[in-house]
Amino acid sequence: MLMEQAGDDTRFVQEVLAGVRHYQNALRSPRPEPMREILRVGRAKVTEFATAGRPVLFVPSLINPPYVLDLAEDNSLLRWLARQGMRPLLLDWGDPRDGGADLSVAGHVETYLSPIVEQLGSDLVLAGYCLGGTMALAAAALKPVAGLVLIAAPWNFQCYPEDMPDAFGKIWDAGKTPAEMLGVFPMEMLQNVFWRLDPRRTLTKFASFGRMDPGTPEARAFVMLEDWANEGPPLTVPAARELFEGLFAANLTGTGAWQVGGASIDPDALDCPVFNIISTTDKIVPAATAAAIGERLVLSQGHVGMIIGGRAQELLWRPLHRWLSQVR
Repeated sequence: MLMEQAGDDTRFVQEVLAGVRHYQNALRSPRPEPMREILRVGRAKVTEFATAGRPVLFVPSLINPPYVLDLAEDNSLLRWLARQGMRPLLLDWGDPRDGGADLSVAGHVETYLSPIVEQLGSDLVLAGYCLGGTMALAAAALKPVAGLVLIAAPWNFQCYPEDMPDAFGKIWDAGKTPAEMLGVFPMEMLQNVFWRLDPRRTLTKFASFGRMDPGTPEARAFVMLEDWANEGPPLTVPAARELFEGLFAANLTGTGAWQVGGASIDPDALDCPVFNIISTTDKIVPAATAAAIGERLVLSQGHVGMIIGGRAQELLWRPLHRWLSQVR
């Protein structure tokens, strides 16, 4: 990708590679202390960030680890909400190599998320981020909840730019046979697609990082975020198949054909209040792909920037807290 983008610009190649080496060798800040585990279903576990207040279960994507919602002591949506009197809970899907390797995306909802929601009670608010929002919507259709928050959650996959489903299709065609041999679909193969959503930016950010003072807050934040983006357990093969073939290719969710727990999931049939947060500059989950439901908050922040960026507290955290405070 670097050589495709750089052409004859050898200086750019050198700057990018220097930035990558700088990133690889950077000192890592310690992660925040893990919170107390309160519930486990199979390999999926729930940790709590407060013991009182409105319970809000945050459901991350199956792609990348859940800790982007608790990135650092001073940059954590969940810790901030706890200080505002909420009771944030975080779901960790676990590693499919520890069990549940036969589960599709819908299977994760049926086997893990729905039982967790049932155990936590009907006063629970579900808050799903990215694909976790798609899955949280399904869980809210199956079990009674007090409210649903969708944060950059795709639903109508037909509204993706044409080149993205095609890119995912090529990755799946190339990766499904080795994935079946391995028993899992490696995260590294998915990263290839995300890098190519904006290849020039992917490269220039490393070139810029190579010129940063490693001791600055900006440099430390870059390393922490890139570590999150480049790690995480693999997908199960059935989940990868459903993601590529069922959602991106066939748009099962957008056409009303997605079956979870024996039911067709219809966003319009939800009987709880919905807060639908989208962004006009999100390239990973474009605003047009969101389900057309609920009260909308329209941002102009990137897919990750809306959660942990410099204006995240002002633009997303505070409006989210206000909405949660009004749920009855």
